[in-house]
Amino acid sequence: MAEQDNELPEPWEPFDPVYLRGLIERVFEPISTHWFRPVLVNPERIPRDGPVVIAANHSGNAFPYDAMVFDGLLWQRDGFDPLAKLRSVFEKELSFTWWMRPFGIDDFWRRGGGVDMLFDNFERLLARGERVLYFPEGVPGIGKGFHRRYQLQRFSTSFVLLAARQRVPVLPLYIVNAEWVAPVGYPVRPLDALMQRLFTVPFLPLPIGLAGVIFPFAWYLAFPAHMTFVIGEPLDMAALVAAEGITDLEQPDREALRRVAEKVRRSFQAELDREVAKFGSAPYDGQSLWPSLRAARGRLWRVLPTGWPVSFIVHERNLRRPPARNRLHAVLRDWDLIGFYLPLVGWPLLSLARRLRRPPYGYRGMDRAAARRQRGELIWRLAERPLPSRAHLDGAASGAAGAAGAATGVAPSRTPAASAPP
Repeated sequence: MAEQDNELPEPWEPFDPVYLRGLIERVFEPISTHWFRPVLVNPERIPRDGPVVIAANHSGNAFPYDAMVFDGLLWQRDGFDPLAKLRSVFEKELSFTWWMRPFGIDDFWRRGGGVDMLFDNFERLLARGERVLYFPEGVPGIGKGFHRRYQLQRFSTSFVLLAARQRVPVLPLYIVNAEWVAPVGYPVRPLDALMQRLFTVPFLPLPIGLAGVIFPFAWYLAFPAHMTFVIGEPLDMAALVAAEGITDLEQPDREALRRVAEKVRRSFQAELDREVAKFGSAPYDGQSLWPSLRAARGRLWRVLPTGWPVSFIVHERNLRRPPARNRLHAVLRDWDLIGFYLPLVGWPLLSLARRLRRPPYGYRGMDRAAARRQRGELIWRLAERPLPSRAHLDGAASGAAGAAGAATGVAPSRTPAASAPP
């Protein structure tokens, strides 16, 4: 028994660089390039190695496409090197509720390199030298409504304390135009509270949220905002905390810490306003949108939001099933995807298919615990399941490069780096 107590916790790495690179190259890159047309300003300010916190403003009442576009754009720029992949931290609602993952894909956020947003997890990521993408507004940042676009909500104090404690620079990331992916979303607080209680969904913006209730594909709808990502000058949190008179970083004065966080928020807001004035006059930029869509001829159905459910899910399923026998079989075996486009009955149909169909289409035949693990409906604490050494990802780099050009066919459901926890 004593020997068991002294055993180190077993490492776990759900990040799957082979899966993610294939998803970006085959599915998300056309969407990002032709629909969102992202621009990265001052990328040279992002260090190749960590630790560093990249702190960004969030888009109001929208699925986190801003984070997905930036993360994918930066990883492409870094040559899809698994060691260079950002570690984003996300709220638990994004993994516990299937419709809060893109098109219900199993454990999507962790397979994409994300880590559960827990204070201890955040500190461990910085201690191991990771580059962490963080949104200090939290859920209120995406639930504030279009009428409060670019109005930063209260900043969390956790990143202030941890960056000071670990002496890690904080790079502000000013995201411009992403607020316009959902320009007709406004919060109704009693309705938001009801949605949180009944469906574990933090908000239901009106009127656009009603479209998502009626048509499931519209839940993931995003307008073609011309996203601009501006990297700011690094902030020295240790100096800011010391200037506020905080000397004990293990038991800090919480009120003083909140004052530092508010100063950072105000400084961030002032610079964000300047960047919006510079880059935000044409949030959709029709002059670049129409040529971009014309350039996507032949794969336009993949670029338009109506095609996103099919593109994402078929790519996912193809990793875990043999090739279709013919074109008709390719269509019929994914019959349940019609639910994304059926009014009112679409959500019940999709939920029923997930329950009654066997893998890779659903969870029939799996016990409840195994199904929950596959979906990623768990809280991942690094103290209990730590990440393996970074050399583990170094070995995955050759695998990601080797699989990048392979045709979609029979493949294991997960790479060894993404095996489910026991």
